[in-house]
Amino acid sequence: QVQLVESGGGLVQTGGSLRLSCAGSGRTFNTYTWGWFRQAPGKAREFVAAITWSGGSTSYRDSVKGRFTVSRDNAKNTVYLQMNSLNPEDTAVYYCAASGVMGPTRNAPSYDYWGQGTQVTVSS
Repeated sequence: QVQLVESGGGLVQTGGSLRLSCAGSGRTFNTYTWGWFRQAPGKAREFVAAITWSGGSTSYRDSVKGRFTVSRDNAKNTVYLQMNSLNPEDTAVYYCAASGVMGPTRNAPSYDYWGQGTQVTVSS
């Protein structure tokens, strides 16, 4: 059974940092693009960041550029999202996902596997 399990969410003050992890099991994701998405209450899910299988190409939504960094460890079947300078607008449930598309796609339907999500809350 293929599973993606996120961890690292929590409550942090404005300006703080969190590091999310997402571990895959049930298959290897070494050739997959990893993505991070988020969904705030009452809003649609939105793309946050993606990284290709080799880590050689990444993509970010504009509002997180320079603050968030996506990385991966293929030996551990894991992807990370380092989030710095957090603000209340970053509050959401964060989901990791894996896609067979080669590029760092922002398109949610392109992702084949999804985690259950981890809550990130940034207080003002």
